[in-house]
Amino acid sequence: MNRDLIFVACSLLVWGLGEGTFFSFQPLYLQQLGANPIYIGTVLGGYGLAATLAHIPAGYLADRFGRRPLMWAAWLLGLLATVLMAAANSLPVFVTGMVMYGSTMFVVSPMNSYLTAARGSLSVGRTLTLISAAYNTGAIIGPIIGGWVGENYGYQSIFQLAAAIFVVSNIFIFFIRPQPVEARTDLNSGDRLFANPIYIRFLALIFLATFAMYLPQPLAPNFLQNQRQLNLVQIGQLYSINAMGVVLANLVLGHLEHRLGFLLAQAAVGLFALILWKKTGMMWYSLAYLFAGGYRTARSLATAHVQTLIHIANMGLGYGFTEMISSSATILVPVLAGFLYARNPEWIFPVSLILITISIAIGVAFLYSRSTTQKDIIQVSRN
Repeated sequence: MNRDLIFVACSLLVWGLGEGTFFSFQPLYLQQLGANPIYIGTVLGGYGLAATLAHIPAGYLADRFGRRPLMWAAWLLGLLATVLMAAANSLPVFVTGMVMYGSTMFVVSPMNSYLTAARGSLSVGRTLTLISAAYNTGAIIGPIIGGWVGENYGYQSIFQLAAAIFVVSNIFIFFIRPQPVEARTDLNSGDRLFANPIYIRFLALIFLATFAMYLPQPLAPNFLQNQRQLNLVQIGQLYSINAMGVVLANLVLGHLEHRLGFLLAQAAVGLFALILWKKTGMMWYSLAYLFAGGYRTARSLATAHVQTLIHIANMGLGYGFTEMISSSATILVPVLAGFLYARNPEWIFPVSLILITISIAIGVAFLYSRSTTQKDIIQVSRN
């Protein structure tokens, strides 16, 4: 692993620690500030909208002007958004900080492009899952710290701590080196992305899979607190276990062929929904959150598969469209989750389970069809 990958990994490990301290407690803080389940779902949808709108221009700018400047901007904006959330004493101010933080998700496509170009002899899937594992290693500890701080000093202290941690992460990321901008020709212009039917159909599959896997997650903390009477420390422990699950899923499924890993990761999230729906007790909840780690791994492996379908000069834009599709699901899901939760808090789990089953079935039929495999091979040869 070269020095740039090491600096990105170190920065993300620290960022995972900081984000882990507060991320899982945001719905609970919204609730404390006076938001009802539907409002919480709408706010989380707005968070997803901010992320979605940022991906395409970020991917385009990364292809044209370089990836490092976009990464630096995202790290600084994330720090400023966290400072705003830490200073918030009202719902509107806190929501503004949340949406600003959500917009930093534009970093995903430039960062994935940067990692793909810097990977050396590693495969794309292995690189993305290893870097994701670094982030989630930090996120293992974050929720435990955040739960303890929130229980003893209040929610605002969680965000103050996260902001201080993000300063360290920013220092690491400013040591990465620039990369050359790939030369572009008419043969690899952005328009060629939409001339590839396999790529377009795979984006549709990514949307369905992300929608299905994300549905049981946004209001799970509220369900565990309100229906299962867990406290903040216990919820923090579960999110630490979730981060462990991501690391394990990345290390295990990252070794597999990316299509198979993508499908198995979805099945793991299905087990998360099934267990929370049917079982009670911290042992079962812990197992569920371990399986929930498949969500992030599935997204990394989906990106790895996209790399086989696009030209290297369109990597940022191609990854940008991929992340836009994934993030668009996060706009709609929280609103639906809030609607279902308001009527029956348990409904989010069986509905998700049904959708995940459908997604896996379609995925098997699409990803392993003879025509898809042949066209993937042709596309790789062009790259």
